[in-house]
Amino acid sequence: MSTIGGKSSRPGPRVPAPRSAPKANGQASSATAVDDRLFLQSVARAIDVLEAFSQSPKPKSLGEIAAAAGVNKSAAQRIGLTLMSRGYLERAESGGLTLGRKLLDRSFDYLRSNPLIERALPVLTDLRKQAGERTDLSLFDRATIIYATRLQSKRETFYATLAGRRIPTFTSSGGRACLALLPDPEVDEILERSERRPMTPKSITDPAKVWVKIREARRDGYAYSVEESLIGEVAVGAAISDNRRRPVGAIHIAGSLSEWSVEDFRRRFAPLASEAARALSG
Repeated sequence: MSTIGGKSSRPGPRVPAPRSAPKANGQASSATAVDDRLFLQSVARAIDVLEAFSQSPKPKSLGEIAAAAGVNKSAAQRIGLTLMSRGYLERAESGGLTLGRKLLDRSFDYLRSNPLIERALPVLTDLRKQAGERTDLSLFDRATIIYATRLQSKRETFYATLAGRRIPTFTSSGGRACLALLPDPEVDEILERSERRPMTPKSITDPAKVWVKIREARRDGYAYSVEESLIGEVAVGAAISDNRRRPVGAIHIAGSLSEWSVEDFRRRFAPLASEAARALSG
């Protein structure tokens, strides 16, 4: 071992690189990376077990949970029983495990803790009365958006009525409106991290074509999508920004192509969505 200036040159303890953020529903997540020394593998595995239900929320056997979560069957059993004892998993009639009703408590806690959601609800309610169409609030999560509030106006596809649905930012009207507020390098980084799988046969996934839509949103002040997340649906979206002009969410208005042409829908509802988003920005 050599010395320099009378002090040992032995290297200090290795500092692990921060653990990469995980992916949510197949998309890059904005979850914060942490130093491995502060990372609890046991907690991560418990969350992995819960997220094993994300792609297919039907009841699962321990073997199915283990395979989906990337743990062995013994660990899946221990974690599953622990989560069941706390109400986050429940025993299904089939004998497998299914998501527990206690998870709704945590969703409720988040919804009532977010000041944007609280401020947006009366705006969305008035907007639905004006528009007579479904109005949504989404939260910007970089590579994805997640719907936090959805006010139904007519008979809708089941998934289109549920808060908590997460879809790729690049394929949604509100997501593109959010991307339009970001610098080009940041947009490129988000598109690079996104898994550009089509949600429908009409989804635009080619980065060059997505960029065309983002530039349109910068020019027009809103974005629109046609059958890209749901067949038969047209939607406009306007970004909500914070006091630094950074996107935090979006207002969406969605309607049926059986009732509207794309141009008529844009002409009628883009100004309403933009006005609502401005009211919530800053």
